[in-house]
Amino acid sequence: MAGVYRAVVKVADKFVPTKLRPLWEHEAGPKTIFFWAPAFKWGLVMAGLGDLNRPVESLSLPQSVSLAATGLIWSRYSLVIIPKNYSLFAVNVFVAITNLYQIGRAIKHQQNLKKKE
Repeated sequence: MAGVYRAVVKVADKFVPTKLRPLWEHEAGPKTIFFWAPAFKWGLVMAGLGDLNRPVESLSLPQSVSLAATGLIWSRYSLVIIPKNYSLFAVNVFVAITNLYQIGRAIKHQQNLKKKE
């Protein structure tokens, strides 16, 4: 599989415009996992944004807590590693924010249920 990826990059390398070369050749550019991992992780952000319309009763508090925690941890890590990975930082900040919001919704819902009892 890695060989296929290298072959695709080698072919694509010929078509990258001069103005995009610095991004293409960057240590965290499209030739590396440092680029692709955050790119695909945006799927978690989209799922989290989709869950904002979900009924609060169906939210999973443990899932939201774990996603918020990993978002915060990886946000910090992305600024400590070399090369610094700002795209990884950005996606993890959004993962943390969306899930912290969901946690707030779930806790508020639980408090409202206790008040009604």
